[in-house]
Amino acid sequence: MALTDAQRTDVRRFCGYPAYGAGVAGNMGWRFYQAYGALEYRMTNLSDAELAVVSQYLVTLNALEAAVPAAGDNLDTDQAAVWTHNRDEVRDRTRLMNAWCRRLCAFLGVPPGDGLQQAGLWLIV
Repeated sequence: MALTDAQRTDVRRFCGYPAYGAGVAGNMGWRFYQAYGALEYRMTNLSDAELAVVSQYLVTLNALEAAVPAAGDNLDTDQAAVWTHNRDEVRDRTRLMNAWCRRLCAFLGVPPGDGLQQAGLWLIV
């Protein structure tokens, strides 16, 4: 059993690494970055037990990722009856997702990629 192409794409995204693309060209990709190469190697050579762990991380991370934009549905409400909106919900959910992304990186033994290092779509510290 191996990771599907979609799962490999999700692992790269959640670990903060750029898209692999359809082929190797120019000076980008795993051939030029040691950490990216390590990630690709590990994804290719995971044991069945490790695949199960990575698959569970992906289930969790996909759910957390979907919850971040869904939190935007409540941004127009500050208080309704006894319910009070958490003004920091988007930030809190993003932080939680980032923490899980970093846990996946740690499990795979690779440093977080630029997508988790720089200010970007997910990074809220």
